[in-house]
Amino acid sequence: MAKKKKKREVDDRFKKFGTVSFTSISKVNDFISHLEQGKVMGTKCKKCGTVHFPPVADCAECLSSDIEWFEVTGTGKLVSFSKLTYAPVGFEEDLPYSIALLDYGDHKVFGRIAKDIPDDELAIGMPMKTEAITLPNGQLSYAFTRA
Repeated sequence: MAKKKKKREVDDRFKKFGTVSFTSISKVNDFISHLEQGKVMGTKCKKCGTVHFPPVADCAECLSSDIEWFEVTGTGKLVSFSKLTYAPVGFEEDLPYSIALLDYGDHKVFGRIAKDIPDDELAIGMPMKTEAITLPNGQLSYAFTRA
């Protein structure tokens, strides 16, 4: 009698991320679980201390896989922003939208500015925070909001 193969479950939580998910499988699928809990998380290498956002499973600096999660909290400063009027495939319906870089001191976070913040209120150095959000299509993401 032949042994029945046990079907291996695929961890495809990452398909829940962003406006368009280009991959459903990632070594950092826990990022999605954190977003579901209302937390935006990055990773830090336990070996060399390098901080990563977006999160990684393997350190780009020393190649270690000994990584720990940290929550992106507090207030960051707006370093740079740009209004997009052209978008890659899958993002056309979101136009226009603004992308930005926030500096938290020991790490930086790249993402979108919340749509409810008018362009004329944006200024370099402006205090902002990063918040987990649910998009209209039910997908999970994060956005920069007023601090």
